[in-house]
Amino acid sequence: MNPFDIPLQALLGQLLIGLVNGSFYAMLSLGLAVIFGLLGIINFAHGALYMMGAFGAWILMDKFGIGYWYAIVIVPIAIGVLGIVIERLFLKHLYKLDPLYGLLLTFGLALIAEGIFRDRYGVSGQSYNVPESLQGATDLGFMILPNYRAWVVLASLGTCLGTWFVIERTRLGATLRAATENPHMVQAFGINVPIMVTLTYGAGAALAALAGVLAAPVIQVTPLMGSNIIIVVFAVVVIGGMGSILGSVLTGLALGLIEGLTRVVYPEASNIVVFVIMAIVLVLRPAGLFGKEA
Repeated sequence: MNPFDIPLQALLGQLLIGLVNGSFYAMLSLGLAVIFGLLGIINFAHGALYMMGAFGAWILMDKFGIGYWYAIVIVPIAIGVLGIVIERLFLKHLYKLDPLYGLLLTFGLALIAEGIFRDRYGVSGQSYNVPESLQGATDLGFMILPNYRAWVVLASLGTCLGTWFVIERTRLGATLRAATENPHMVQAFGINVPIMVTLTYGAGAALAALAGVLAAPVIQVTPLMGSNIIIVVFAVVVIGGMGSILGSVLTGLALGLIEGLTRVVYPEASNIVVFVIMAIVLVLRPAGLFGKEA
């Protein structure tokens, strides 16, 4: 299809969908990059934490009548605490081993979580209504912009930039990075490195849960939603560079837009375009676009 023959509204609509998807890619890849960059763990359970975040919002609404704005605070904290428990019980024993062991363990945890939710809720999916304050749309003249999708993009960008700023531009972030490079030296200054590591994993889990809460009104809440997106998110992290926070955010947004554009120009390739780009990047720059060469 010739891009110049596509109606402007259809093109902008697909780019908006791509930007929303890219926002989720950016938030999830951000959490993966934080955990891998600071802990060296390839966290395959990230998709399951994202799914549990969406289910947490739905359960609060369906069972307890607790609305979206409370859920967006309660659920990330709860899943963050769960992440802390996972790190203390399982992951702390793997830091000196090959990252493959962490990948296998978190993959197993993801399968357990998905199995539990599939057994309890099935795979048909649950609907979660857009909060009343974000319903409706805004007429921009050249397109109609749904208010909730605009909120998703702004919230995701704010979260990603805030996390990047904390890790790259603050004393706390500098201490975290130093602790990953030389934990014994940092501990000699009286800093409890194991606690910092644990809280870092909890923060990464909370980011995944926040993405799940944001996604709940956009897509069906289903136990499969984590496994459906995690492979794409891993591709985003590989393209951006393992451990590169800024690279993951920028790559996630860019690939979301490319995916949306591909749906208009050549829909058959929209499901594989991310992986084609990943293959090209790995051939030309194995460390990723923003990663550091070994």
